[in-house]
Amino acid sequence: MTNTKDLLYYIPAGQYGKEGVLALLEQHPEIKFVSLVGIDLAGNDTDEKIPMSAFFDDYEAFFEGRAVQTDGSSVVLTNIATLNNARVDMWGDPSVNWFVDYNYENIDEATGLPTGTLRIPAFLMHNYRYVDSRSILKNSCDYVRAELLSLIKEHGLPGMPHVKADDVVDIIFTSATELEFWVKTPSRTVTKKELSVSQKLQEQYWQRTHGTVRTALEQAVERLDQYGMEAEMGHKEVGGVKAKLDEDGHEAVVLEQLEIDWKFSGNPLQTADNELQARIIVREVFRENGLDVTFNAKPIIGVAGSGEHTHFGVMAKLKSGKLVNLFSPEDMRKESASSLGIGAIMGLLKHYEAINPFISSTTDSLNRLKPGFEAPVCIVTSLGTDPSEPSRNRTILCGLIRDIDNPMATRYELRSPNPYTNTYTALALIFISAFDGMKYAITSGKTQAQLEAELSKEVGESADYLATNRAYRTEKDVFDDFTQEERNQMFGVAPATVWENIKGYHNNPELVETLAQGNAFAKDLMDSFIASILKRWKLVLAHRLIPDNLDTVRKMVAIHTDSRNSVDDKRFAEVNDLRFYLAKDSDDRKSLFTRLIDALNSGEYDLASQLQIEMNDKMEELEAKYANYAKNIF
Repeated sequence: MTNTKDLLYYIPAGQYGKEGVLALLEQHPEIKFVSLVGIDLAGNDTDEKIPMSAFFDDYEAFFEGRAVQTDGSSVVLTNIATLNNARVDMWGDPSVNWFVDYNYENIDEATGLPTGTLRIPAFLMHNYRYVDSRSILKNSCDYVRAELLSLIKEHGLPGMPHVKADDVVDIIFTSATELEFWVKTPSRTVTKKELSVSQKLQEQYWQRTHGTVRTALEQAVERLDQYGMEAEMGHKEVGGVKAKLDEDGHEAVVLEQLEIDWKFSGNPLQTADNELQARIIVREVFRENGLDVTFNAKPIIGVAGSGEHTHFGVMAKLKSGKLVNLFSPEDMRKESASSLGIGAIMGLLKHYEAINPFISSTTDSLNRLKPGFEAPVCIVTSLGTDPSEPSRNRTILCGLIRDIDNPMATRYELRSPNPYTNTYTALALIFISAFDGMKYAITSGKTQAQLEAELSKEVGESADYLATNRAYRTEKDVFDDFTQEERNQMFGVAPATVWENIKGYHNNPELVETLAQGNAFAKDLMDSFIASILKRWKLVLAHRLIPDNLDTVRKMVAIHTDSRNSVDDKRFAEVNDLRFYLAKDSDDRKSLFTRLIDALNSGEYDLASQLQIEMNDKMEELEAKYANYAKNIF
């Protein structure tokens, strides 16, 4: 690797004015370009190469929407920026860190250092209003901050006698993400069976890393520190197999799942910006070491997927400068969470059916949320079995994280996001929905015990805030202690497809109205996001998943050997029947693949959703039957 000890990795927010920034950049001529990084509604980041001389010539233009415009119809701003009204202006954001992205394959001849691009996070403006993911998060936090401060001034802080309402001068939103991902050697494969057996034997989780993976993991953790993220740890996750060596002792096959964590932030915009930069760092460092990285939620069906657990909390800043965690009770040994902490999780769970499409927006993400893979399938929380002995239930959607000896650490962990979840819009909806529940906690007049009782209610028990026909809390193992039927009855039916998830948004207009309060995440922007994921669902199904399944079907041919017998013939006949049902049209019957494509093209999304579920089940059955057939062939 290039010697990088003299590189500038980031410019901290607020430490330099214009003259300081330009003077710093003059000291680093290897930084040759500047890029404004806007985030569309799908979470995609823009990047361009503007010569640094333009930044020096008209610095202010980059922060006044005059330096860069983009074609908004070419990014995901569906029904917002259209072909006949596509211009989007980009406004640099001086309130967060600016990162320098280095190209280690393009060495500057004058300095001998890699060529750098200064990436400045930005907002996207269309028709005189901001329409991007970063602005949605900023506006949501600004709205919640103002409304919560007003409520506290008017009603006080119920159940928190140790905090005087008049002393509260600001609200701080804390947040953090954990990044899981798979790494592998390019063009090499490991069988699903090997991965599944390794996972069941628990051979990988937190084990020692070796060779190239160890080197890349250590370098990635070190580089996160160089970018000011204060990395906390990197470790193996549950998925993967031991590396295979060639005859020269070199690693021939690597396939492992890893996780990297870094310090939380008190600025949600910085949290989301950090997560984006961390993905860039991880991908580049592992690529430098000859390894591919995937952040897909479920890159391999049947083994562990990759999540991005998202932590969130709310604190009050007092006149003295002291911070108080609004989720922590006065006595950490007597209560699990404060009244506002209970209200926050009630708000998230009440609205989650409408939020879910924004968290798990792809077929890949929903494939991860299956029983048996430590990923949530039900809208339910856990507070722990005893306030005096904190416990953590890893089978629920969103759980309370607490440390009796450290009230500042109290927070919630949402376990459904994945590395491709749009963290900006996810955090916006988390804080908006949590605020709605906190508002109920403040204005209802209920005690902490009464709020906790409502959160812990049984199915069919009426409540003032939560729905009657649902339960919202359990301390049991959601997977092992309930049947599928019991889970559906208690916590609602989990969506199996993107279309089923979208219906959770369309069928709950009153929840959507609450999420759009204050116009921070405006309804038309939500509708734009929903329209974009519907479009992506149809395209991915028709042009990726069905063709991939068709390739699989075509490869499952008869294996002709001298040892073949009637058992083999019978087993392959069953395989062939499934192959024809899935993929072969006839005069009197269309194949499942054809019927699914027809349903998508005609807008029959309920039918398409049902056929997608059937396709998944039939493909799983086909693979099992073919494996059973093939194992009997010598």
